[in-house]
Amino acid sequence: MFARRCALLCLLLPLWLAGCGKTDPQAALDAAVQQLQDNLEARKTSDVMDQLHPNFQAGGEGMNRDWAQRTMTLMFMRYTNIKIVAVTRNNRIDVGSSQVGHTQARVLVTGAQGLIPERAEPYAIELQWRLDGNEWKLIELRWE
Repeated sequence: MFARRCALLCLLLPLWLAGCGKTDPQAALDAAVQQLQDNLEARKTSDVMDQLHPNFQAGGEGMNRDWAQRTMTLMFMRYTNIKIVAVTRNNRIDVGSSQVGHTQARVLVTGAQGLIPERAEPYAIELQWRLDGNEWKLIELRWE
């Protein structure tokens, strides 16, 4: 009896482990959004750039990856401490394509040289993500 249970366990274990290896697209999208926030707050320009899709666009004409890098560099030089408070955040996979994800959020972005914020700006943002291999990459950013 014990030998049969061990044999059954040995047969089922690889199947169970294979199932654990699959990444839930929604969970991966949620993690990518949180990682973007963490990287911005940690002022990690190169890590944020790694999360941007090669065709990244923001807000308007000419706001591409180069614009994003210049903007981050200026903000990180100006403010020692950056905090992003997500008042609301909704991440979802597109109904028409499992390769596209969307984030809608209301955030408060603060910047400070010390402990007390010198600047606090509220934004309504919309992010569009594309699945690139097994990683979500930010392809579009819009805000109000």
